[in-house]
Amino acid sequence: MSYRTEHDLLGERQIPADAYYGIHSLRARENFDLSGRCWHPELIRAMAEVKKAAALANEAAGILDASLVKAIVTACDEIIAGRWHDQFITDVLQGGAGTSVNMNTNEVIANRAIELLGGQKGDYQLVNPLDHVNLSQSTNDVFPTAVRIAALRLLKPVSEGFAQLQEALQEKEEEFAGFIKMGRTELQDALPVMLGQEFGAYAQAVARDRWRIYKAEERLRQINLGGTAVGTGLNAAPGYLYRVMDELRQITGLGLARSEYLMDATQNQDVLVEVSGMLKAAAVNLAKIANDLRWMASGPRAGLGEIQLPPVQAGSSIMPGKVNPVIPEAVRQAAFQVIANDLAVTMGAHAGEFELNPMLPLIADNLFNSLELLAKAVTLFVKRCITGITANPERCKEILEESTVYATALSPYLGYQGAALLAQQAQSSGKTIRQTALEAGLFNAAELERILDPYQLTKPGIPGRR
Repeated sequence: MSYRTEHDLLGERQIPADAYYGIHSLRARENFDLSGRCWHPELIRAMAEVKKAAALANEAAGILDASLVKAIVTACDEIIAGRWHDQFITDVLQGGAGTSVNMNTNEVIANRAIELLGGQKGDYQLVNPLDHVNLSQSTNDVFPTAVRIAALRLLKPVSEGFAQLQEALQEKEEEFAGFIKMGRTELQDALPVMLGQEFGAYAQAVARDRWRIYKAEERLRQINLGGTAVGTGLNAAPGYLYRVMDELRQITGLGLARSEYLMDATQNQDVLVEVSGMLKAAAVNLAKIANDLRWMASGPRAGLGEIQLPPVQAGSSIMPGKVNPVIPEAVRQAAFQVIANDLAVTMGAHAGEFELNPMLPLIADNLFNSLELLAKAVTLFVKRCITGITANPERCKEILEESTVYATALSPYLGYQGAALLAQQAQSSGKTIRQTALEAGLFNAAELERILDPYQLTKPGIPGRR
């Protein structure tokens, strides 16, 4: 393998001659051997989009030569299209608030631009990663801007997935509208409910998640590009500042807006904490719904058995015929990871000092992970679980009839203590509330039929007095 020699403040290093990355990227890879993972493709794309917008704005401001801009823009376009991503070699966890990501991007773009201009990689006299590609910029406004652009794009499939989940749950709400079952509180028998009502409640929770995700998109649109190092805009020409946002909006197709106070947007990452919290709320709902489904499908004979989940794989290596609720379990694991990621985001944002947060790489990585996990988990949940759920209405009625929950319907007539005594008698005798009340002469058959109509018990009002 042949090498080229590159220099920086600390000395010189040998770089593979065919590499588009340079000495700054190499040092970062050696310094931060942590996660073993490189950056998300959407972040690489967003970094190239920011660099392209900056080059065009610098040209419009008259501070960057048109021939250099053309080469830089072409290099950026290639990266945006998916080329050269293997040249982004820095770890997702790194010191320096994203400087290594920025330098990796600058070097890849510069070396590709040099190549397009007929030069040899590493000839930074022709195109310089810092003086040309990074002109009018700092890591501290480029990296946060790219993080938000990438997050906005990763948010879209999450939003679409939750829309599909809400629709799927609403379809089950309608399908199961006539199936009565046991409602439970504290995992104990409570009151009759309609199976459709339960799915309708799930749909309402997911609808709130969709609204939160919509609000998250609003939050992410505010960026600090133009603030350079600390939010003051030092070394960014006025002509550049006015132009770069327009260029970036056109390149990305996103409704981005410059923050009203660039120093705030550079210092503080509470917006990303808020977005992560919205994703955590959605994960909490997913985990709860998935667990309810596991309980309702438990058995099939020794558990509740009120619904059936679609069987997707054999459940045991030793117990023949066993089928486990693996999709809800996988969804819950993804949800728990999102919840854990939120803590990392929170701690990372908390660890900022003065004019910059050096933990932004940690924040971004966990936020991206949450976005991807949620998008995949919710899609999996809909396609391989929710749409295939079937109800066992006879089993639902059987559980309901054998329980003592009908005592609650009789409490307006017997009083709380009287109804509690009736429930106790029914439980000790093994008889139903209906049988016990009839044998005790408390009601006749017609009265009990009217009061204990299970479908009326799922609606507001005093049973038997409507």
